Order: sequence, then structure tokens, then C-alpha cells
Amino acid sequence: MSPMSISQAAAAAAVTPKMIRHYESLGLIPRAERTESGYRLYTKREVDMLRFVRQARALGFPIPQIDALLRLWRDDHRESRAVREVARAHLEELQQRRTELEEMTATLEALVDECAGDDKACCPILTQLSAPLPARLALAPSARPSTLKEVKPGSRAKGVRRHTERPLHHAHSALEMWSRSAVSPL
Repeated sequence: MSPMSISQAAAAAAVTPKMIRHYESLGLIPRAERTESGYRLYTKREVDMLRFVRQARALGFPIPQIDALLRLWRDDHRESRAVREVARAHLEELQQRRTELEEMTATLEALVDECAGDDKACCPILTQLSAPLPARLALAPSARPSTLKEVKPGSRAKGVRRHTERPLHHAHSALEMWSRSAVSPL
């Protein structure tokens, strides 16, 4: 297969030329060879890497994990457990985000139900959004516990950090606490 121009590589990998340049700048794919006139040339290998990145992005993998997966993909001596560990960490983060979205949905539903939605100025939604935060939620960002944990030492995905838990956003926490008190029986 002969080398492809950036537009041909973009079409083959279903990405835009701008994304190819971006992935090059991040170091996810190697810098392209150039013709004498400066045009980029891509091989089948780079197009495969671009597809890999596009599909990993479609699954929501962040760039550091995509980089780790690409390194593992290129390593013929990899252990599949290292790949599984990166994917498992991402799965856990997605599940945590889903839980947070469900909590936010329930909180917002409770707030919407509390609001009369009439021509009066009183609105429990606005009241709650402007309510003071509990002291434990008003900590400075540096005083909050870290939400990242290193991947197990010794894996081939060294240095990849993963989310193990994610604290709820301050306003969301306050709203959630309000929601529980608002919907629980007196």
C-alpha cells in the first residue's frame, strides 16, 4: 500500500485532518513523514493507529489511557491483564459517572417538583442553588482527598492513573443532601 496524504488517511480512519494533527501533537501517533514539498504522508500502520484512537475515543477513554493502550498494542510482549486493567479502570469510572448522573437526575427532579412554576418570584430551585454549602464541602480543592489511584505496580501500563472514585461536585452534593431531606418523610 502506498503512502497516503493527510486527507486520504483521514478518510480511511474516519477522522478529520485536524484530529490527525492533534493526535500527532499529543504524541499518540508518530509525526508523519513529509514529502519534499512538505506534505504529510501516512502508512497503513498510522491509519490503523488513527482508527484505534478514534474507536477508543468513541468508548470514552481519555487520552492518557489511549496512550497506554496504544503502547500495549504495539508491545508484542504485553500481558493481556495490563490491557484489561486499563479497560476495567475506565469501566469503573463510567459506572461511577452513571451513578452520579442518576443522583443528579433524582435531585433535579425533586427540585423541579418543588417549584410551583407560576408567576410568583419564589422558586425553591434558585433558593437551593444559592444555599450555603456544608462546611465539609467548602474545603479548598487542595484539602480534598485525591480521587486518583495508581494502577497496580508492575503492570505494563505503569504511570497510568485511574479514577477510583469521584467526589460529587459541591453544588450537586448540597442539592443531593437537600433532595434527600425534601423527599424523606418528616
